[in-house]
Amino acid sequence: MTTSIAKNIDGVALSAKLRADIAARAQALAARGFTPGLAVILVGEDPASAVYVRNKVKACADTGIHSVFEKYEANLSEADLLARIASLNADPAIHGILVQMPLPKHINPHKVIEAISTSKDVDGYATLSAGELMTGQPGFRPCTPYGCMKLIETTGLDLRGKHAVVIGRSNTVGKPMALLLLQANATVTVCHSATADMGHHTRQADVIVAAVGKRNVLTADMVKPGAIVIDVGMNRDDAGKLCGDVDFAGVRQVASHITPVPGGVGPMTITMLLVNTLEAAEREATRLETSP
Repeated sequence: MTTSIAKNIDGVALSAKLRADIAARAQALAARGFTPGLAVILVGEDPASAVYVRNKVKACADTGIHSVFEKYEANLSEADLLARIASLNADPAIHGILVQMPLPKHINPHKVIEAISTSKDVDGYATLSAGELMTGQPGFRPCTPYGCMKLIETTGLDLRGKHAVVIGRSNTVGKPMALLLLQANATVTVCHSATADMGHHTRQADVIVAAVGKRNVLTADMVKPGAIVIDVGMNRDDAGKLCGDVDFAGVRQVASHITPVPGGVGPMTITMLLVNTLEAAEREATRLETSP
């Protein structure tokens, strides 16, 4: 019996295609007199955060989105950060606000996220945004799960009635991922650290999303032949090379489609942040144009 190797789901190519569409929409919005604006706040010296922020600011510049980047020392007070968010909430030139995590220990991240106006919560992390997602209301979807849905879409699979397994239950990826799959009419199972026999669930899945930040959490013997595998993980192997949560070499022998790490989910996260910012600006433009 011959086995076929899974097709790579190319996040770089899809991201480029979506960003071209974002740039065209931003240009159309600018022609109506509105420039989409994103404020990015970085507190402290976390090197990984600095790289993420730099990539976000560059992505804005490349697609015609105005960005404001503000960097503060690690000793910035919580009160001062909340005051700055309040002023950005009131700034008509800013349509999205992103505070890069993690924050210094003396600042409560939940308080900071909740301080961002729901109409500008382009990360989709606030309680109200989570509630909108859960109840099927229009709102901002967290960027990584939103990007995962776009990647699944490229395979041509209709999720209706399919079994999807999400490995991980974080507020930023696992839980919203499960809700988005439910919205697409999939039957969803969420596995986590207390799941007794994860393989029992994953072997029944048509789609598996691995999002726990642990190497080789999904191996070939846990995958049904022909399944679609989305790897959200970002880890380092023994040689220091970037890898995901999935045993890529093994699983690609069984799956029909798989996202590589890097080059899969990663590029999509920033792209969906741009989509959310653009949608925030379009909503605000429509509101201003139609208000008496």
